[in-house]
Amino acid sequence: MVLVQPGKACQILRISERTRSATALTYVQRVNLAIDHIVGHLGEPLRLRELARVAMLSPFHFHRVFQALIGSTPAEFVLRLRLEKALGLLYLPRPPSLTAIALACGFSSSSDFSRSFKRRFGIAPSAFDLEAWRRSHGAELSAIVEQAAAHPHVERLPPRHNPDSFRVRIRELPARTVAYIRVDRPYQGDRAMKAVGRLLAWAERNGLANGQWLGYQWDNPEITSLEDCQYYVAVTAERFTPRGEVGRYRFPPMTVAEVTIRGGLDLELRALQWFYGSWLPRSGFVPDDQPAFEAWIGRPLAHGTAYFELAVQLPIRRA
Repeated sequence: MVLVQPGKACQILRISERTRSATALTYVQRVNLAIDHIVGHLGEPLRLRELARVAMLSPFHFHRVFQALIGSTPAEFVLRLRLEKALGLLYLPRPPSLTAIALACGFSSSSDFSRSFKRRFGIAPSAFDLEAWRRSHGAELSAIVEQAAAHPHVERLPPRHNPDSFRVRIRELPARTVAYIRVDRPYQGDRAMKAVGRLLAWAERNGLANGQWLGYQWDNPEITSLEDCQYYVAVTAERFTPRGEVGRYRFPPMTVAEVTIRGGLDLELRALQWFYGSWLPRSGFVPDDQPAFEAWIGRPLAHGTAYFELAVQLPIRRA
């Protein structure tokens, strides 16, 4: 059971247990489809967009769903499987050449394989003494070889934990036009805060400061390099003329799952992890192809940067 707030009126939306169970199974199946694709194409380039297509999720949301269910990012998971396969090949009575192993396991070159292998096992594969490593890491080696031969699948969802007592409201939002400033490299210094200040001053001059303030990213900083990330600070506004750095964008009507948080950045990150790993797979919904929003309560950064009052809004649609 989750709360719905169309407009100001709150209603109760009941989602049947059958629907929730079907959605949970859908998430497990989708991630397993991606895993099957990884295992079947481990020796080939594996791109996030292709894995997301196989799992029938947008690349942005697929990355978060995969990490929440598996406990590692798709890139980390692929690298682990490749190194486990490589070690399994080294374990053969007549192992192939290191170049052949590198290519068979999907590394771009033997030097790429050597760097990755050394980071994992502490020594380059060319200097790897299998017998000595077997004597000191026998149980670990057997486990790795066994794991490399097995077919890694998700069997069930992670346990249902909610230590922060997050509560979800499902809201139907109308189309929204926003005035925004795009912030390049938002994780460097106070660039985002300064952009908030500039847009706030612009909105006050134009009588628009009482709209809904939003923050959002089309990039996922866990995928896109921080140098290339862009953050958007925005305020809802219908009648204005975009000029200079202030742009205009219109979001379509959407359904969002919303959690209100009052606390630090760590609480917001936990809310996102809980959304993707616990609530969403059991909700009867899947992520829609829109960014997640920070919807500020009142003016943005009214309490500084150590404490926030905002709603995390995740666009969703029926599974």
